[in-house]
Amino acid sequence: MEKVNKTKHRNDCMICGKELMYFEYYKEVECVYCHKTFKSNVTCLDGHYICDICHSIDSIDLIENYCRETNKTNPIEMATELMKNPSINMHGPEHHFLVPAVLLTSYYNIIDKKDMKTRKLAIAKIRAKDIKGGFCGFYGNCGAAVGTGIYMSIILEATPLTKESWGLANLMTGTTLISLAKIGGPRCCKRNVFASIKEAAKFTDEHFKIKLYDYEKYSPICSFRLRNRECLKGECPYYE
Repeated sequence: MEKVNKTKHRNDCMICGKELMYFEYYKEVECVYCHKTFKSNVTCLDGHYICDICHSIDSIDLIENYCRETNKTNPIEMATELMKNPSINMHGPEHHFLVPAVLLTSYYNIIDKKDMKTRKLAIAKIRAKDIKGGFCGFYGNCGAAVGTGIYMSIILEATPLTKESWGLANLMTGTTLISLAKIGGPRCCKRNVFASIKEAAKFTDEHFKIKLYDYEKYSPICSFRLRNRECLKGECPYYE
């Protein structure tokens, strides 16, 4: 059994920091942390594999606790503050929960229903766990975009049997995906978070006349670009 290095790397492999390799075919691998076996098509150059749960276990609780307690209303500011925390990796499935979490927090803080916010965050946490790491490249459906659909579904209490709310939740995800697709790849969880939040804010304003933040004037400048080997630099709308 391999001894786990307690120093956590925030870029690429959490164990050794080496580049991740993606493969077309799946093979049986063992998570370095929980030692459970999985079918996966990604390991680092040295063969390390970390499952989605172990990859984001600390960050998920951090996001939920932060959003439950904060009185802030600007989802971009909340997302940026959270992503600067060492528990949040440069890339990873924790961003799939981060997006609906800050959007729900913004929405319920603005309408002053903070007791409801706590319940809705718990629902988002459960739903976001179903979105796999690498969803953007392997399923053609970015987890941050799905996060905007989760947000819309939760505030509207949509189900597979509802009509208008079902449509709006899917339209929210689709609108976000189109925006992300126009920017293009490769993946960047930070860029996708910023763009997804902006699309959700525009959608909320247009359909419900609630302005989560001034998305028309305020655009963040990414402070994470030096940590991203695949950064688009000048082709990214959030690059300085």
